[in-house]
Amino acid sequence: MTTALLISTYNWPEALELVLQSVCNQSQLPDRVIIADDGSEPATRELIQHYAKKLQVPLDHIWHQDEGFRKSIILNKAVAQSVVDFIIQIDGDCILHSEFIADYIKAARLGEVLSGTRVNINDGFLPQLWREKVTRFRLFHPGLRNRLRALHCPFIGRFYRPKKRFSKKFRGCNTGYWRKDFIAINGYNEDFIGWGREDSDLAHRLIHLGCAMKRLKHRGLVYHIPHKIRSKSQLDQNNDLEQYTIDHRLVRIERGVSQYLK
Repeated sequence: MTTALLISTYNWPEALELVLQSVCNQSQLPDRVIIADDGSEPATRELIQHYAKKLQVPLDHIWHQDEGFRKSIILNKAVAQSVVDFIIQIDGDCILHSEFIADYIKAARLGEVLSGTRVNINDGFLPQLWREKVTRFRLFHPGLRNRLRALHCPFIGRFYRPKKRFSKKFRGCNTGYWRKDFIAINGYNEDFIGWGREDSDLAHRLIHLGCAMKRLKHRGLVYHIPHKIRSKSQLDQNNDLEQYTIDHRLVRIERGVSQYLK
């Protein structure tokens, strides 16, 4: 099984630097790292070029022009250019536990979608986070909000079984899926415009395809850097699109990854 870590980002190189440093800290690296860049300015490109020399695996930078929130499109473009079996997907504001990649590789099973654990960082810790560039956290670290989630214990995690239904705990900022399944449902639905619901829509269609969803409780930990929420002006429209997927048990959409496949 070959793996890629797929990181989505947009104009926040300070956060992306901590994420990439946490990739360097991994006990087990993926076969490659892919950054899906939704139109960032040159500072992000320069940072990525720096880490391309530092990382021991290939680092691909997939970029398109900034025309507003087009996360679904850039993720489709990134997956289309990948050549791996399994994709581990995070957001560019999620610092990885040192066993993050290893946890996903150990848990990956055909026909399953994985969903890891997100631990939130306190707003008040941000000055220290940026000043010291913290990328390693302890269970009782003063910077963490929900400490029980921060317990890394794969033994406990083994008791969580895959289920063929959607979990509201699912987060697109910490998930893993098989590329062939992603291609089968035609990837992200590019009818989603603006922030919201594109990730859960993808998960629903993977389940409709026949995949089971498995939570990586106490495994696959990421530490989420707090930030302002993007505009939710399109959320009602996106809610309607997701509800259509649910009501009609939609599997494959029209405007997706297929238009970027060779």
